[in-house]
Amino acid sequence: MIGISGRAAAALLLTLAAACSTPPTGKGPLRVTLIAFNDFHGYLDTPAGTVALRDPATGAPAGDVPAGGADYLATLVRKLAAANPNHAVVAAGDLIGASPLNSSLMRHEPTIEALGALGLEVSSVGNHEFDRGPAELRRMQDGGCHPQDDCSGRAPFAGAKFRYLAANVVDSANGRTLFPAYFIKRFEGVPVAFVGAVVRDTPALVGASIVEGLRFRDEAESVNELVPELKRQGVEALVLLIHEGGAARTWYGDRACPDFGGDIVSIVKRLDPAVDVVVSGHTHRAYLCRVDGRLVTQAGSYGRFLTEIELTIDRRSRDVVAATAQNHVVDATRLARDPEETAILAPARAAAVRIAGRQVAALGVSLTPSASRAGESALGDVIADALLAAVAPQEKGGAQIAMMNPGGIRAALIPRDGIVTYGDLYNVLPFRNTIVVMELNGGEIGLLLEQQWSATRSEANIMQVSRGFSYAWDGSRPAGRRVVPGSIRLDGAPLRAGGRYRLAVNSYMADGGDGLAILKTIGHRIRGPLTFDAVAHYLSTNPGLAAPARDRISRVD
Repeated sequence: MIGISGRAAAALLLTLAAACSTPPTGKGPLRVTLIAFNDFHGYLDTPAGTVALRDPATGAPAGDVPAGGADYLATLVRKLAAANPNHAVVAAGDLIGASPLNSSLMRHEPTIEALGALGLEVSSVGNHEFDRGPAELRRMQDGGCHPQDDCSGRAPFAGAKFRYLAANVVDSANGRTLFPAYFIKRFEGVPVAFVGAVVRDTPALVGASIVEGLRFRDEAESVNELVPELKRQGVEALVLLIHEGGAARTWYGDRACPDFGGDIVSIVKRLDPAVDVVVSGHTHRAYLCRVDGRLVTQAGSYGRFLTEIELTIDRRSRDVVAATAQNHVVDATRLARDPEETAILAPARAAAVRIAGRQVAALGVSLTPSASRAGESALGDVIADALLAAVAPQEKGGAQIAMMNPGGIRAALIPRDGIVTYGDLYNVLPFRNTIVVMELNGGEIGLLLEQQWSATRSEANIMQVSRGFSYAWDGSRPAGRRVVPGSIRLDGAPLRAGGRYRLAVNSYMADGGDGLAILKTIGHRIRGPLTFDAVAHYLSTNPGLAAPARDRISRVD
């Protein structure tokens, strides 16, 4: 259950919301609009690439457009909000973290300010909100100067105008939730509760040491426990904002989605019937689906979509009697820039430009994280090769193998006029991870590879591997036994179970991230340079680099 401080904060929010709400005025059903997004990740500018537009009714292609950007997102939010005074702007986590330079350079303060300015009221935390630890996340909420910054020459960071929610994140020291579990807003006197939760595997996703002292409880259980408490406060309309998701083939249309899958499905099936709508995130997919009749939405990622959810509420019962949704593309070719957002972001953009435009390397080929059927990508191969090159010399660790987690590769590397800039590479590798070299035997390396599937996440996290290392896997076999026996090779020779091998990974992986628990048990470690610096050096010293053939990992089923 929610701790005392969490209850007090939630009650205060309820009181404030009630004080600011309008009295009941209508006699028919109450219509409430929710404007939702997720996984913004500090993408203040329009991301690279395009979104394929579709006719919402027929699904017919309607052209490709650049989409996203805080200025355009704010314009669409204001347009949708103006259509119904009974609205709330909500989000499902990962608003910051794994972000472009213009957000991370200023410790994500511009993103928090921009999202507050566009009207965001409440969001669940996401796993990336914890990238810099709970203390820094609290600073994002409450404001203040970062301990390493000199803020004497500028106004102090005010913190978020919106409220973070964390129903299933508990401080082990006091048993209280890190942030309030829920927020109640009244629309013409009718209360609607928003409960926030984050994927319970957050410690495996950010590194257990970063969130030490916090417990991440089962999502559905944490939400269900709140239902009696909310009902005692007269709440019948309940919306879950959860940073966990799934996948479906189409983003347009409100439908049953027979192909809908992912961890969110099992969570929704276990939710109390009192939960009316689920706004999800984490998987960076756009969909509008139904699970056992309950609406489940997601708005892609990076601010490229907004979900408009229409709730029809019976004023007498106070419960949701109907919920429909549509996803809108944040079309950067049609929407105007919001001037308030542009003004807020101008300093961050100017500061980032001074650094982002610096040339890192010449590159004559685009490298993407698009994976083969076996899970291997050309960009992943190059990054793994770069890590190995940085620590292969004996005096730097003498590594023989390098592996890179795919989740640490956040964008394609596409040179412009044959040049890769600091900003281009930063978009690919925004985390300040270092290289760690450790020694494993052949059996342990085999177990490490198996943990790609037996890790806590539902989908495989196929690690990218360096030149000279290869193996095959069989997707028809159960998790834990998928690597084909005898297929693991180094420089053409089979790995010996008892042989000793030096492996280079990034510090996130070394800490057991992505469920790679075996790496946490390895004692002696040698620290190397930042992964970013290693890749930058590798690119700069290999100007004739070609895209690798993606033949290091094979799949036999």
